[in-house]
Amino acid sequence: MPPKYPALVELARALGDSSLDLVVLAEGNVSERTGESTFAVKASGRSMANADERDMVELSMDPLLALLDDASADDATVAAALAEAKMKPDAPMPSVETLLHLVCQQLDNVRFVAHTHPVDVNALLCSVQPTALVDGTLFPDQVVVLGSHQLLVPYADPGLPLARIARQLIKDHVATHRTNPKVIYLQNHGMFALGQSANEAFNITVMARKVARVTLGTLAAGGPAYLSDHAAERIDSREDEVARRAELLRARL
Repeated sequence: MPPKYPALVELARALGDSSLDLVVLAEGNVSERTGESTFAVKASGRSMANADERDMVELSMDPLLALLDDASADDATVAAALAEAKMKPDAPMPSVETLLHLVCQQLDNVRFVAHTHPVDVNALLCSVQPTALVDGTLFPDQVVVLGSHQLLVPYADPGLPLARIARQLIKDHVATHRTNPKVIYLQNHGMFALGQSANEAFNITVMARKVARVTLGTLAAGGPAYLSDHAAERIDSREDEVARRAELLRARL
């Protein structure tokens, strides 16, 4: 029998590569939309670097979607819903960030989601200038991979509170920019990359890491000189850059 979730496992292992400084120990998680109302997410406490299919938990979305609008839900309610949502009762418990993965998996053109804590990204998210990551665009390839606009979410307790706040801010972002964010930065926490393919989720993550490194360099050199909105939108819509984006989407990890 062929292995389940091969692309998801490959994504987890690629993100877990210690040379990239994206996660350590059991940090981070990944998810994949597997059906109309199902998705798979990494189990809690499992390492990304050596993940396999046994570390992925397939869940039904329905019990979890109800939580987002349940004002009475507490930690015990969440734990019970996560257990109920497991397609296999004996599967391990899914990541604490399952609900934010669920929110992201509801968006158009999202099939793979990657949550990491890149050192360079967190250096900014844990600083007094986290908005430097979303205030503008620094170079063309940033637009090609991340789009013209990214989203910054203020710190919230991981789990249900964070998922609820992020859901509303994503809705506002889509209303303003008419497209999903490809990156969701979580203040004092980490980032989520939203992709149509495992490769896109990986590319978004490593490009966000590069953007953070460049941004840190500009802050040390007097501050970032962002491209104009017109220049960024031009890159975002140029036919050759759209074609290059499509090639990056199709490429394998």
